[in-house]
Amino acid sequence: MKVGKIIKVSGPLVVAEGMDEANVYDVVEVSENRLIGEIIEMRGDRASIQVYEETTGIGPGDPVYTTGEPLSVELGPGLLETMFDGIQRPLEAFRDASGDFLVKGTKVDNLDRNKKWHFTPTVKVGDKVTEGDIIGTVQETALILHKIMVPPNVEGTVTKIEEGEFTVTEEVCVLDDKISLTMMQKWPVRRARGFKRKLNPTVPLVTGQRVIDTFFPVAKGGTAAIPGPFGSGKTVVQHQLAKWADTEIVVYVGCGERGNEMTDVLMEFPEIIDPTTGESLMKRTVLIANTSNMPVAAREASIYTGITIAEYFRDMGYSVALMADSTSRWAEALREMSGRLEEMPGDEGYPAYLASRAAEFYERAGKVICKGSDDREGAITVIGAVSPPGGDISEPVSQATLRIVKVFWGLDHSLSYKRHFPAINWLNSYTLYQSSIDKWMNDNIDKEFAKNRIKAMSLLQEEASLQEIVRLVGRDSLSPEDQLKLEASKSIREDYLQQNAFHDVDTYCSLEKQNLMLKVILKFYDLSLDALNKGVYLKDIENMAVREKIARAKYIDEERLDEIKNIEKELETEIAKLIEEGGLLDA
Repeated sequence: MKVGKIIKVSGPLVVAEGMDEANVYDVVEVSENRLIGEIIEMRGDRASIQVYEETTGIGPGDPVYTTGEPLSVELGPGLLETMFDGIQRPLEAFRDASGDFLVKGTKVDNLDRNKKWHFTPTVKVGDKVTEGDIIGTVQETALILHKIMVPPNVEGTVTKIEEGEFTVTEEVCVLDDKISLTMMQKWPVRRARGFKRKLNPTVPLVTGQRVIDTFFPVAKGGTAAIPGPFGSGKTVVQHQLAKWADTEIVVYVGCGERGNEMTDVLMEFPEIIDPTTGESLMKRTVLIANTSNMPVAAREASIYTGITIAEYFRDMGYSVALMADSTSRWAEALREMSGRLEEMPGDEGYPAYLASRAAEFYERAGKVICKGSDDREGAITVIGAVSPPGGDISEPVSQATLRIVKVFWGLDHSLSYKRHFPAINWLNSYTLYQSSIDKWMNDNIDKEFAKNRIKAMSLLQEEASLQEIVRLVGRDSLSPEDQLKLEASKSIREDYLQQNAFHDVDTYCSLEKQNLMLKVILKFYDLSLDALNKGVYLKDIENMAVREKIARAKYIDEERLDEIKNIEKELETEIAKLIEEGGLLDA
């Protein structure tokens, strides 16, 4: 192994000479402490290295050892329920090795080499297998069956395989008497894992959040962005999606976030019970934490680590949701490294390649036919939070993200200031999956679901126009019909779109309940409009007792959805009574 020599240290950036045998993106070990680093630029025999640990105490003349391998993650049993740092070092093992603070140069295995897993073969001697084929399974947690796959670019005939207890590095299968397979495989994080072909995402990712599922749904295998200013609820929305989205695996990347937010995730997730299985949510979750006080270079690597782990579970045929919170902090790490490399800056100091790097990341989402002989489907849905300074989404990270993703959930500071959560602004958010998901909703939930959604959205848009008039000349200047529109829109906003993430019942709302709730509110508008035309006073409609029940429908348990249908019948009865009383008065 050829040893290079450091000639310059600039924070996390180290420049070494005598590195002519190394390649860009090779992993190197810096100084006698063997700190992990990655080559990000080569000029002749000089390598610029981003070091993933604290560089204090390193100086010119210290050695640099090349490994000849790219930055890779270890994929196998033991990923779930574990919290890793940005380059997949398990933080609990780190603490056991060095105490509560990261000590530079500490070496730990990414996956536990001592724990034994029960391997159950799914193929037998004599079977031909190719890359992506499942050769056996491990019950990793109570929720997830971990499928052991043939590594990429490997194929052959099974000549030895047996059931038993093995560690991730022990041989479990032999192909052609010469190729030894273990339960663990390695994969470079900056290269997307292969698949047979991509499919069109047409099935919604059901999140249980009404404003998302009804108005701005994301498809399984799709991409979404949540830009919003500080305090507008980005992290809570992502926590809600991680808890309730109907995916089998959750990969949560805390990229440059505050340590207390990651602590909240760590404390909450084990206590949250998966509604479909009754087990802890952590049993299907991988956490990657690179908090704001950790080395900045590892922040840049953390989202690649996350998406590679997500691709691995996708290849097993699972639906995976990846939450990246927040890609703005990742972009800031890119900007810092670019500045230290003395590259020509682009907009606001970000590197010129910011947009292409963001696109590389989001393009790894998708619904695919996985490699292997059984044509299984897998999907990765990527949801990235963006934290634009001052909430200004015209800044480069937000704009680069919006050019790529197909769903935009625009968080609004004025809504969060009014305590309206989730603070997703329904007038400037959008989804490009609407047409295909409308079809799915009409086929699977209610044949009028899309029609009701369009009607509710048009009411909200008309309300925004009417509010301009109200601000100028007052509400009383409006016709009773327009005032009724304001009442119905207010009901949609407050009784439907507002959702309490910390309420036992309201935190999650099934599509069936969403459909019934929206139908009741629109029924109120339609019947009230008819009553107005028949001479009923608007004041009497506003004072109906059933309106309180409509407002509280969100707190009805999923097991008692018939109560919402009863509210609809009660509404019809009260309106009919008002019309009848109006007719008697006329007489």
